Amino acid sequence: MTPSRRQLLAGTGLTLAAVSLSACGTIMYPERKGQIDGKIDTTVAILDGIGLLLFLVPGVIAFAVDFSNGTIYLPGTGRRAEATRVKEVAYTGALTKARLDSVWTETYGYDAPFALSGLQRRPVESPAVLHAELARHAGQQVFAG
Repeated sequence: MTPSRRQLLAGTGLTLAAVSLSACGTIMYPERKGQIDGKIDTTVAILDGIGLLLFLVPGVIAFAVDFSNGTIYLPGTGRRAEATRVKEVAYTGALTKARLDSVWTETYGYDAPFALSGLQRRPVESPAVLHAELARHAGQQVFAG
């Protein structure tokens, strides 16, 4: 085998390996890992699509990696991003199911994802204490409104 042919094969193999082991969203936006859903980032989708057109298997792998990592989604467009923002709502009177549902819908724009009977209510001194308490329960199913 001639040296030029060997270099061509080595270069092609290296290119194929690099493309198959990479996913554009995961490389360009590692901070997006863990997103569940949202609007798809067209830049990442186009780059993954180019990989799909040029090399079928690496392109499929790139899409699969980006979807499984959540890096193909634009930040702040999924339901998870909305649910992590805590908003303060001041109201007076008794906490009834009807009042809680109306306040939640007005504040977040969708129906409350919990039942009133399943809530644990605790007084907090300040928003900072509330945020610290929510951070302490990170990973658990915690909703506040």
